[in-house]
Amino acid sequence: MHAELAQRLEQWHRGRDVRSRTPHDPITFPRRYQDSDDRAVAGLIAASLAYGHVKAFRPAVERLLDLAGPSPAEFVGTFDPERARSRFRLLYYRFSDARDLRAFFLILGALINRHGSLRALFESLYRHDEADIGPLLSRYVAAALAVDTRAVYGHPRKPDGLRHLFSGPAQGGASKRLCMFLRWMVRPDDGVDLGLWPAIPPSKLIIPLDAHIVRISRHLGLTRRKSAGWLMAQEVTANLRKICPEDPVKYDFALCHYGMSGECPVTPVTEHCVRCGLQPVCRIGRRRRVKMGSENIFV
Repeated sequence: MHAELAQRLEQWHRGRDVRSRTPHDPITFPRRYQDSDDRAVAGLIAASLAYGHVKAFRPAVERLLDLAGPSPAEFVGTFDPERARSRFRLLYYRFSDARDLRAFFLILGALINRHGSLRALFESLYRHDEADIGPLLSRYVAAALAVDTRAVYGHPRKPDGLRHLFSGPAQGGASKRLCMFLRWMVRPDDGVDLGLWPAIPPSKLIIPLDAHIVRISRHLGLTRRKSAGWLMAQEVTANLRKICPEDPVKYDFALCHYGMSGECPVTPVTEHCVRCGLQPVCRIGRRRRVKMGSENIFV
């Protein structure tokens, strides 16, 4: 099955116009900037808030980047949470209120000032002998949550609204947002990803596991797990690594937007299945095909 899946998936991927989907993806935020440090900071801000529907988190990211001005890296590096209090007063997104967002910027600024840049931070956390980026993400989350945020909260505790912005695999979650951020930074610039951090090899990336990837991965037999956590993300990536060892998550953007666009909807649609290049290797597609004479009829 892997041989046929590899052939079908690669052929399908080559036929996808992935760049046309970038306006519908949070990658559009870091791509607004030319400077690599600004792209990294804007990317981490956008990725950290990229949960829920795109239409929900996009306005929140827009407001934060508007506050950051033309250079998000400079803004975060010189961030003063007390001076920013009034400007952040009405800002929030779902679980994170204005104080959580100020603390988030305070933490990013502290890490950047300590290491020089986000690139230097993440590269310092990377270990060549580790199988994937999981431990790197856990070390990043630990370093972030170790930053003193009493200037915002008045006490040393980290509220859940802040911790939600630093979700790592140590808690068992899929860490979709951080995996997506590293995909942007690490994979070569293909019109979608940015290719800014070559010291971390794409082969070590883990697929960002959102609802669309979970569903389509099950259709394609890339996972048998029921729980959409870190172990499932590793399993899906391991199976994709058999197809493309050097770049297992290169199919992520196309597959995710295949679901987001409605081309592969939650409830299977016959007309869509007929046109789908992945139908012969899709569990749902094969199940819906009934051989009648010389024609394939979908029921």
